[in-house]
Formats: sequence, C-alpha cells, structure tokens
Amino acid sequence: MTTDTVETADPGSAAPAPGKPAKRRRARSPKFLLAIPAWTWFILFFALPVGLVLLYSLGEQVSTFVQKPNVSPSVWSLDNFGKAFDPAYAPIFWRTLRISITGTFICLVISVPFAYWLATKVSPKWRGLLLGLVLVPFWTNFLVRTIGWQLILAPNGFVSQKLQDIGITSGDLALLYTQTGVQIGVVYNYLPLMILPLYVAFERIDPALTEASKDLGANRLKTFVQVTMPLAVPGAIAGMLLVFIPLMGDYITASLLGGAKGSMAGVLVAEQFLNTFNWSRGAAMAVIMIGFILAALAVFAGIGLVLRAIVRARRRVSLPEAVA
Repeated sequence: MTTDTVETADPGSAAPAPGKPAKRRRARSPKFLLAIPAWTWFILFFALPVGLVLLYSLGEQVSTFVQKPNVSPSVWSLDNFGKAFDPAYAPIFWRTLRISITGTFICLVISVPFAYWLATKVSPKWRGLLLGLVLVPFWTNFLVRTIGWQLILAPNGFVSQKLQDIGITSGDLALLYTQTGVQIGVVYNYLPLMILPLYVAFERIDPALTEASKDLGANRLKTFVQVTMPLAVPGAIAGMLLVFIPLMGDYITASLLGGAKGSMAGVLVAEQFLNTFNWSRGAAMAVIMIGFILAALAVFAGIGLVLRAIVRARRRVSLPEAVA
C-alpha cells in the first residue's frame, strides 16, 4: 500500500506559472569575499612592511658596519629617534618637506590651467593625442629620465652653452647638484600624476552648470572660481596625494641632481641601510618620514576644509523677505 504525500505551498510565496519550472534559490557567497584580494595586498605589501620597519626602529642595534646587522628587538627604546633628529640630519628632513610641498604646489599651479584647457577647450578628436603626449615620459624609465636632466643641467652641457651663446648667462649653468636642480627634476617627474586626475575631474563636470552660471550673470573668472574649481577639488586632492607622497620618499632625483646640497630624506635612509648598515636608525628615519607625510596631509586637509567653508560662504545667496 502506497502513501501519497502532498506538499503544501507556502501561502506567502507565489505559485510558479503553468509550464515553467520552479526557480531554484542560489546560495549567495558573503559579500566581503570581494574585498579579500585588496585586503591581502594591503596586509602583505603595506601593513607588514611598515610594522617591520617600526619594529626595527624600536629595537637595539647590536652590531653595525656588517652586511647583516644584528638588531635585537628584546630591548625597546626610543633612542634611535633621538639620534635620527641629530643636528646633522634634521636640516635634511626639513629640506625634504620644503622641496615636497613646493614641488606639489608648482605641479598644481601648472596642471590646473593645462588640464582645464585640455578637458574643455580642446576638440575631442585631439584629446587622446595630447593625453598620450602627457604620458610619454612614463614610457621611459624613471632613472633614464632623471639622468637626462643631469645632462641638461650640467655646467658644460648643451643648454648651458646655448644660454651663454645668446647672452642670457655669462658663465656656466650652476643648477646641477643644488636644491633648484632637484626642484626642477621632481616637478618634471611627477607633473603627469597631477594632470591626469585634474583632467578627469574637469572632463566630468556637466557643461550645463557653467552655462547656468553665465546665464545668471557671472563672468568667466567667477564661474571658474565658484563653480568649476569647487567641483574639481576631488581631482586636485587626488593629484596632490599622488605627487606629495612619493615625492617625500624620492631617492633617485635627489641622489642624481641634488648631491650634498640637495640631499633628501630618501637618500639619508638609503645610506643608513646600504652603506652604514645601521638598520635601526634607518628604520627610525623612515618612521619619522612617514610621520612628516601624515602631518602634512593633516595640514592640507585642514586647509581644504577652511577653503571649502569660505567658498560655500561666498556662494550663499540671501533672498529678500516676502512682503505680506
């Protein structure tokens, strides 16, 4: 004797249409799985290296001037940071901060008009070509580009000779192995990193917003200052981060174009690791440099908030009271 079992459908669920198979519920994987590759990259290539540097900066240097220095983390001390702020090293940190801030500001001043012109004034059929020309320096190795500037700024180089021939200078060009030479080199090397985010920000602005501003009586300058530039602030912030952070740790430009007069913190840290093999002091210098970067970013963020508040205050419109 067979027993028929009857399955009762859930009253709240819709019955499948006649002739169509019932839909199967798919098991959904947790959404956080999508972030695993990014978190893995962040932990392996950022958190662990920075943690290791911090560990070495707090350890005691047992032996130096050997290829594998012995650093003991059993004795925790802040003496390495005091030695890193030695009067012989402190000016180099301040010089690095000054060159980085100045280079970031120069890149911003150059990039804003160029990116605005490229995004709004150039015909779309030529934009790809001009963007390609902006990216041309990245097709060449960073070291090769910097060596090229070493040849350009050399006292007996081609540029120096031409300037003397046309009477602009009376002697050899004295820019190589100076802070000015380093400043020129970093602006050249990092300028595209400022142009590209600004171009994207300007290109995404709706032209109807600028047209509405002009229809309301604003001239071109006022429209740019009060409408266009505030909308492009995220691109400017991204460009400043892309320029300032790697510029603070630049090693190649300072070593090739700066010499003793234009040395930066990146060169100082490399000397501690590669020449004197004092890993604990080099790690302390690297941590100090990270602290400088974070402090400068906090100052930039504060300035940005103040400027945004000023712009919002100037854009506020007071309407007259209604007459009863």
